[in-house]
Amino acid sequence: LKYKPNTLLLLEYDIIAVQEQPLMLHCQVDGIPPITTQWRRNGILLVDDQYYTMFHNGTLLIGRFQRTKSDGSTDEGDYECVGQNSFGLVVSRRARVQAATMAEFHVQPRSVRAEEAGVGRFQCQIHGLPEPAISWEKDGRSVDTKDERYTLLPTGVLQITGLRQEDSGVFCCVAHNSAGVKHSAGARLTVSVSQSSVYKEPMILVGPENLTLTVHQTAILECVATGYPRPIVSWSRLDGRPIGVEGIQVLGTGNLMITDVGVQHSGVYVCAANKPGTRVRRTAQGRLVVQAPAEFVQPPQSISRPVGTTAIFTCQAQGDPVPQLTWLKNGLRNNNTTLTIYGISQEDEAIYQCIAENSAGSTQASARLTVLWADGLPGMPSVVRAEALSPNAIQVSWKESAQNTQEIIGYVLHIRRTTDPVEMEYQEAVSKVTLQQVVGDLEPSTGYTFYVKAYTSRGASKPSESATESTLGEVPAPPSLFIKLVNSSVVQAVWEPSSKMGQHEGFRLYYRRVHTPLFTGPLTFTRNVTQYNITQLDPTLVYEIKVLAFNQHGDGNATMRFVSLKEAVEKSGDFLLPAHTNTHTLLRPVPLWRPSRQFTHGE
Repeated sequence: LKYKPNTLLLLEYDIIAVQEQPLMLHCQVDGIPPITTQWRRNGILLVDDQYYTMFHNGTLLIGRFQRTKSDGSTDEGDYECVGQNSFGLVVSRRARVQAATMAEFHVQPRSVRAEEAGVGRFQCQIHGLPEPAISWEKDGRSVDTKDERYTLLPTGVLQITGLRQEDSGVFCCVAHNSAGVKHSAGARLTVSVSQSSVYKEPMILVGPENLTLTVHQTAILECVATGYPRPIVSWSRLDGRPIGVEGIQVLGTGNLMITDVGVQHSGVYVCAANKPGTRVRRTAQGRLVVQAPAEFVQPPQSISRPVGTTAIFTCQAQGDPVPQLTWLKNGLRNNNTTLTIYGISQEDEAIYQCIAENSAGSTQASARLTVLWADGLPGMPSVVRAEALSPNAIQVSWKESAQNTQEIIGYVLHIRRTTDPVEMEYQEAVSKVTLQQVVGDLEPSTGYTFYVKAYTSRGASKPSESATESTLGEVPAPPSLFIKLVNSSVVQAVWEPSSKMGQHEGFRLYYRRVHTPLFTGPLTFTRNVTQYNITQLDPTLVYEIKVLAFNQHGDGNATMRFVSLKEAVEKSGDFLLPAHTNTHTLLRPVPLWRPSRQFTHGE
């Protein structure tokens, strides 16, 4: 049976649903039947019940869409369709479903006083799903949009140029979408008689705002200027590139509209109000950012690979912002941006999906890995055992299978730290004449996982069962030791734990008069104690002091110091280091001492 890749198409994008009304979501899956289709909301599988009905053609029916149900749940969320047949499972991109809503106006129109021949501007803003359409009324009647002096912008702005006395009145903003209709508060326009012959500097009343849009949307860059004589409004790009003419339109007396925007339209736009016949001008600027949803430059391709080899799926996407890539295996997510499968086994045969997504949108493509199994391959090794030999080495052994062993040319031992992901494993080749391997250069007190494959010239066996073992622990490294003279009969030993191998649980301190067989000690300290005063010393003698760190694996090497107390130093608090030996004291390092047992007489 040849593989026909499952392809899955969620026919809707983001959806606005009307509350208390039915909603149908459609999903189309192509592949070799039988194909089962399921739906998820926010990652959780839906089941047929009083709220949801799933049809064999992939359609999901929500009988009565509710933003908030009696039990506190909601029908809003991210929906995705799941299609599965004998070859594997694929997941659609997500479609966000939200209820149609309309909030209150958060920007109400304000009353305006302006002179004849001047400019009047009203604005209202309201949040809603879908985006509410805005219209305007004057004195309870719709504004005459045929009058060229009236400019209605989709952003909820009404501009009136060349004002006349008859333009005076009360203006109201009307918002409507599938959730309903709402009227704003009224705002009065009062037009007064102007002294038109008086010169007025050009001035920009409202300049362009910063906008972030997605490709194919429409950008409205507003520019309202006033002055006498009436200023001429022009547009340019700050980077000097031409704005172009395709898709460019001027609304009213100076607003710039760019339809079907693309990434090339991103930039800073400058509105200039110019006094006719002069170089007098005023400017304002706004930034337009156009984002592009993720799209594939190179989608993954279906591949076939023999058992034991490596498969690499390539997936490249572009968009603005740069898309993030995620892989699914039979619908299960991992967060790798690349997909490399080492040491392929039969369990790796599946459908793999690459999902590319950014803030502007997402897309997905799928490919299948077919695992080829050659006749005559050896059976997998068995009875894999691992035994710790030291803090840095583990011995792994196994038995060969009784199946097709005569053509075996060698083994490959797969190694990784148990906490690492599979792609972090490494391999060691092993001769066919041995069934064991000592793995070195390991970390102390660390768990490792091993498995083995047998190889012939035709390919590899299935991987053996895994074996896990931890390396032995390690004793602590020697601490640093410093001696401080307190007075003629007291010294202070100060030590610092080493940052090298082995965790420490505490310290042991020993001291004795030189040339005597018996040490005083051990004095045992917890790990947070790092100093101790040795008292009642004879100032005429030389003393030997030793400190070591210990843990559950035993005692570490000791650090030794010799100190003479024949004369007390004049100033207490001087640390006596090997490179700064006082003429009245003797302090020198000696070779590190490694105890194999506790100190005894004569040591």
